[in-house]
Amino acid sequence: MSAPDATGDALLPEEVRTGHSEPVDRILATAYELFSHRGVRDVGINELIEQSGVAKSTFYRHFPSKDALVLAFLAFLALRDQVWTVDLIVSEARRRGATPEGRLLAIFDVFGDWFQRDDFEACTFINVLLEMGPGHPLGEASIGYLARIRGHIQALAEEAGLERPDEFARSWHILMKGSIISATEGDFLANKRAQQMAGWLIAHHRS
Repeated sequence: MSAPDATGDALLPEEVRTGHSEPVDRILATAYELFSHRGVRDVGINELIEQSGVAKSTFYRHFPSKDALVLAFLAFLALRDQVWTVDLIVSEARRRGATPEGRLLAIFDVFGDWFQRDDFEACTFINVLLEMGPGHPLGEASIGYLARIRGHIQALAEEAGLERPDEFARSWHILMKGSIISATEGDFLANKRAQQMAGWLIAHHRS
């Protein structure tokens, strides 16, 4: 099984892409609830079928295996990530920052708002990668989606005129992922700690 394409659309059932399937919506909603709280390995197909309230034949018609469901689930999250990452984090950071560098730093202010939410939960892509490993198709898919997020950071670094924007984006992404995990541990000031280190990283990459 190969990793998904760049958009992830090909892994989604047609009914999900067009918004015309209540059973598929219920299955994906159930998968989100179970996978995000308990991980992928701990959830079985029978539980997914029972909790989503669909017939077994309906489930298998759309998702012939559990891996097929998880890949579709990740693709669904990736489409949602396009809205969350670009429209919320990046757009809000652009609004808050007066300069290109200020927009980069504002990402962690947006993170701070996210960390304080009652429904805060860590990045599903990170969770799946850690659970399944980089060699598993689901791990490969998660790596691809995380790379897309890193691409947004590289674009902001290029706007700021920073040197070695690809290297910068990789280091910046470490701060982003680390702050998310720290917030999951209960450190809700993780964004401020990461933001301080981010300032040092910007200074290191200035022309």
